[in-house]
Amino acid sequence: MPVVIVTGASSGIGRATALRLGRAGTTVVLAARRADHLEAVAAEIGSAVVVPTDVRDPAAIEALVARAREVDGRIDGLVNNAGIGGKTTVLADDDMVTQMVDINLVAPIRLMRAVVPIMREQGSGSIVNIGSVAGEIGIAGTYSATKFALRGMTDSVRRELAGTGVGVTLIEPGFINTDLTRRTNLPGPETVAAAVESALRRPRRRIVVPWKYRAAMVAAGALPALVDHLYAKRAAGRG
Repeated sequence: MPVVIVTGASSGIGRATALRLGRAGTTVVLAARRADHLEAVAAEIGSAVVVPTDVRDPAAIEALVARAREVDGRIDGLVNNAGIGGKTTVLADDDMVTQMVDINLVAPIRLMRAVVPIMREQGSGSIVNIGSVAGEIGIAGTYSATKFALRGMTDSVRRELAGTGVGVTLIEPGFINTDLTRRTNLPGPETVAAAVESALRRPRRRIVVPWKYRAAMVAAGALPALVDHLYAKRAAGRG
């Protein structure tokens, strides 16, 4: 049975991903800060490993990876999903900026650093990083900055590991109905979970969900002045 770590597994995209993988026969190692929520997810799956984890803590990350490896001597997948949003204005306070960078960017880097040697030794494995369309179109302040950076890091790691048997995929969701958005008129987290499952099985460079956001991404690259006009002042207005 494959062993896959899912961070941020207590709610939203992480929870949906864990449930989907677990029901398909994967041993899911559930990581998040809220132990009671993780236990509830594990109860729905039936076979999962609960590891309460604060991804800001390097020691906690090392303990998480060590526990995952204890299951079967290997780690087949890592889903870097844990993330937070916040004020979109450049005037956001330093504590918020630091926390967002630590969780959205530094933690995925540390987790990759912990699992890559194991996967290289195995000659196989799959890493899936959850980015955002906001990592292609700068409209969300520090959140966008972390997702832009995660995109660059993902590209770099994918190229670094080419030919090793380890795949690296970036999934970039648009607006999804999660705890961060709370908008019921949006696609649910199951949409992203399906993309994660697919990427774990067959790694690809980048997956955008839903696909309709690709048009906005193309426009941002080809017609930046138009995108500036469309989004002018909107980010700060939401902050």
